[in-house]
Amino acid sequence: MKVSCPHMGHLHYMLEDLFERLGVEYVKPPVSTTKTLTIGAKHSPEFACLPLKINVGNFIEALDMGADTLIMAGGHGPCRFGYYGIVEERILRDLGYEFDFMMLEPFNDGKRDFYNTFKQLSPGLTIRKLYRILRTSFAKGRAFDYVHKRSLQVRAYEVNRGDTTRALRQAEELLSLAYTPEEIEEAGREALALIDAVEQDPDRDVIKVAIVGEFFLLLEPFSNFGLEEILGHMGVYLERSVWVTDWIAPNRDNKVYGFPKKLVEEKAAPYLNHNVGGEGRETIGSIVLMAERGFDGILQLLPFGCMPENIATSIIPKVQRDHDIPVLTLAFDEQTGRAGLVTRVEAFLDLLAARRGSRLALAGAAAATEKVTAGQV
Repeated sequence: MKVSCPHMGHLHYMLEDLFERLGVEYVKPPVSTTKTLTIGAKHSPEFACLPLKINVGNFIEALDMGADTLIMAGGHGPCRFGYYGIVEERILRDLGYEFDFMMLEPFNDGKRDFYNTFKQLSPGLTIRKLYRILRTSFAKGRAFDYVHKRSLQVRAYEVNRGDTTRALRQAEELLSLAYTPEEIEEAGREALALIDAVEQDPDRDVIKVAIVGEFFLLLEPFSNFGLEEILGHMGVYLERSVWVTDWIAPNRDNKVYGFPKKLVEEKAAPYLNHNVGGEGRETIGSIVLMAERGFDGILQLLPFGCMPENIATSIIPKVQRDHDIPVLTLAFDEQTGRAGLVTRVEAFLDLLAARRGSRLALAGAAAATEKVTAGQV
């Protein structure tokens, strides 16, 4: 059995570890490229969103590399994501590919079905052994998340352009070699130390921006033209609302993000108090959270036609007014160009910088007025 899954950010490190422990050969699809998207878009419905088209391209590239079993995460409405696997399987079979297909449904949707999916991959697997394997691979995935999160913050202060990215590659290599729980824990500490060792300018005045939106657009750099690295090189301090292990953790404690899903939903409640699928509600809650934390602005990323994020987009103007925070919405599809994206982001950052300057000037004027009123000058 040669298993493959769609490519998404650094998820493949955790999958490599997981399938090795299960004794299953893993065919890692190539990193997503324009070729991947071209293949996927050619064979996908035009109205399908960008992540599905990239997934189809990933699967075709994996099948061409010899994969014979494809695994896709499942889900439930109202987002179309729950149908991705069904649509993707039909597209691939219509193209003449022969393969086994498995849908891995969320743990909370049925523990027995979740276990049985893994048992098909690894006959004889006990629940206890699966638990140990998942716990260890998850810990490794979480270590990758923490390292990537730290890199988003350090890159804004790096003295030599590219040092953070080079340190991140070293950290990934270090983590990928760790196997036992103890080795993973130690490698996680060393990987974070590598990022922190990047020469930084702590006095640099950086713009603080949060990235929120649909999970795939946030987690897969190819889908957003490597926006995080672009912003980091512009001296922007970044935080992101979605991380791989937060997204798959059954309890949604969001340890990497730092704010549990329950709190995010409470923040969204005055504007959106029910689930609309995907990350729609979390997008609203995260904007409120980041505004309260003093961020300068928000970038919302979504695939063109994404229903949950479009609902959030329709609500954002009121959130902006109530919390006095600018939000730039960026929709992506296969027609989106990098140059146009960068131009829009640069203009947004200019706005944030000017806005911060005006606010500081107003604050200074107010302080001077208070001194005059108090007779101190």
